[in-house]
Amino acid sequence: MSTPTVQLRRLDLSRAATDPAVAAQVKALVRRGAVPDPRVRDGARSILAAIKSGGDAAVRDTNASVGGGRADGSLLVRREEMEVARDALPPRIRAGLEQMIDNIRRFAETQLPETRFTTIVPGVEIERRWVPLARVGVYAPGGSAAYPSSLIMGVVPAQVAGVAQIVVASPADSEGGLNQTLLGAAGLLGVDVFIVAGGAQAVGAMAYGLPEAGVEPVDRIVGPGNAWVTAAKLEVFGECGIDLPAGPSEVMVVADGTAEAMHVAADLLSQAEHGPDSPALLVTWDAAFAATVERELSRQLDTAARRAILERSLASCALIVLAPDRDAALEFANSYAPEHLSVVVADVEEAVARLRNAGSLFVGPYAPESAGDYASGANHVLPTGGLARSCGALSTESYGKFVQVQRINRDGLAAIRDAVESIAEAEGLIAHKRAVEVRFEELGR
Repeated sequence: MSTPTVQLRRLDLSRAATDPAVAAQVKALVRRGAVPDPRVRDGARSILAAIKSGGDAAVRDTNASVGGGRADGSLLVRREEMEVARDALPPRIRAGLEQMIDNIRRFAETQLPETRFTTIVPGVEIERRWVPLARVGVYAPGGSAAYPSSLIMGVVPAQVAGVAQIVVASPADSEGGLNQTLLGAAGLLGVDVFIVAGGAQAVGAMAYGLPEAGVEPVDRIVGPGNAWVTAAKLEVFGECGIDLPAGPSEVMVVADGTAEAMHVAADLLSQAEHGPDSPALLVTWDAAFAATVERELSRQLDTAARRAILERSLASCALIVLAPDRDAALEFANSYAPEHLSVVVADVEEAVARLRNAGSLFVGPYAPESAGDYASGANHVLPTGGLARSCGALSTESYGKFVQVQRINRDGLAAIRDAVESIAEAEGLIAHKRAVEVRFEELGR
């Protein structure tokens, strides 16, 4: 008996101009956003308020209440424990982690910003000085869904940037145990501080510090997490910096009949594996190719290790977007601005040159998203929810800032004096004008 072909939901872009329902569906996809439900934000706000006032004890209490803490209630992992986990890593896994670390470091080193000096006019020099942050917090998903790769993606660029102290937070599982591969990765990296906590309480511990344990507040928090992590990051923004709010992981594959349906189906399934809230979109202008991909999905699902999860994900978040032509497909991709964008089409570089909104682009038949998730060297902490229209991947630059240093002598100030005084007067800020005038009165006109 043959297996029924998977039937994915379809969106026909050619109908968007004449069918209001289709136009509304397109708009909802494009403007989907990455901000969590307001109820989650309210809950995160309450947890953060308790931690801000209650410190270490409040983090332990929240761990005990919602999960994520160690069985003994301890909040910090000792350096020796990380080193033991490092030394116990199976050789093949350790080799994979080490290659991943090396590749990410190699790419991160190319991103180190330079301090630059500019002479505006003689006597006015501006230095744009690169300064790494003092302390950074890296959230790494743990518990039942531990991602050592996310830990590495967050820590390595921070080390390259020259961050003085790196604080990692990751939850324990339901039994209070820590994932040993994640812990071993922390040992390989030489992580400074490892806090055992998840969700909003982990963000609070990094943002406000752990006074009893001697952990100072961090200057910026980075790393992906669930809706509670994202909500908490948004709440603490202003008291410390954050990278981005992270929504569910998402992939878009733009493909035509030159692509291998087997590859495209595998890429869609690898995204579906993240869970039932992770969008997986195939964008094509070839309806026959779309049908071939559906048949291939059915074939691969027959022997898939996590078939039930994959089928639920495809049913809830997979979509075939049928474009009238290549131009419309690329335009939709730019409007959607996916986290991951795979491109397998004829004249692929011409298409890639036109694609400007994506967290990370994967070009050609041998560039699966999973390569970038682990070992290509690119960072996999990426903008979701359409934020790729304005933001890029986590990078070395994310772990520092530029300080403007202005060096002005008397001749330089004289050269810009009229501009400063006239504009200050026009804005009604007479004290600003006088701050220039008095310097020439003192020295004599």
